[in-house]
Amino acid sequence: MLRYILKRLLQMLPLIFIISFIAFGIIVMAEKLAGADPLAQLRMSPTVTEETIQREVARLGLDKPFLQRYFNWIGNFVRGDMGESYTYKTPVMGLILSRLNNTLILGLATLVVTWLIAIPLGIWLSVRQYSLADQVFSSISYFFMGFPDFFLAIILLLIAAGTGWFPIGGMTSISAEASGNFVVQALDILHHLVMPTVTLSLISIASLQRRMRANMLDILNEEYIKTARAKGLPENKVLYKHAVRNALNPIVTLLGYEIAHLISGAAFVEIIFSWPGLGNLMLQAVLGTDLNLVMAGLVIGSGMLLLGNLIADLLLAVADPRIKLEA
Repeated sequence: MLRYILKRLLQMLPLIFIISFIAFGIIVMAEKLAGADPLAQLRMSPTVTEETIQREVARLGLDKPFLQRYFNWIGNFVRGDMGESYTYKTPVMGLILSRLNNTLILGLATLVVTWLIAIPLGIWLSVRQYSLADQVFSSISYFFMGFPDFFLAIILLLIAAGTGWFPIGGMTSISAEASGNFVVQALDILHHLVMPTVTLSLISIASLQRRMRANMLDILNEEYIKTARAKGLPENKVLYKHAVRNALNPIVTLLGYEIAHLISGAAFVEIIFSWPGLGNLMLQAVLGTDLNLVMAGLVIGSGMLLLGNLIADLLLAVADPRIKLEA
């Protein structure tokens, strides 16, 4: 197992290198061909002289050839230096760390809520195929699967504003922060977390429960399930020991994508609910051609996707002893 993990980790390095090289090239190409100037805000200031701008260009290395810029960046990145944000004029590492926890809180809450509801719901509907409940939930699932998350966020925001039941933005309230009480602050964060979590979870639940339902229906038609029932095994044992265990295998493989989605999947929702997360920061970085910030987010997101796939493979091996991990 340890050899397999080490091998997979080593295989990630060239992949991340290739991804970063291509992405760096696209951003630099946008700077040159599309006129996406990372110092545009600085140039628009009437108090900034051309000499100051040229010094800034030289300091940031924007006048260097592409390969020199890339290898300077990757060398610094490997040493833990993510560079300076062009927009915020501060180290990228500090910006990332200041927002990462907030995004992980929202992402993990969404992941937990989605899986705790979608998996049992998919199982329950699979054994009630074509029933009224199955048809109702299937219709609701189709509706939410085609529903844009940002539009749903706007609707829920309007509901929150109209009812006053939930905060309409931010992560904490001033009164909770001023209290200095950890329990009060934690409950306040949970209160602010409800609406963005519901927004992201509704669409994810619709998709995941349909996948689980379809997997269960396939498994329930297998011969070994019919044989187990013919032997007189209790239905719960047939369902949960044999069917669910095998139906979960394809679902576990989705975990890798879900982990990567923790960072990249909530940008619009974070903006609408004013949640101070990393997705919001990355979107602003892309719009502002903030190369160092964009590259840091991209490498972290790619790393999480690859790491998530590794975790999914390990969980799959634990869930199904028939799967052997070869180093």
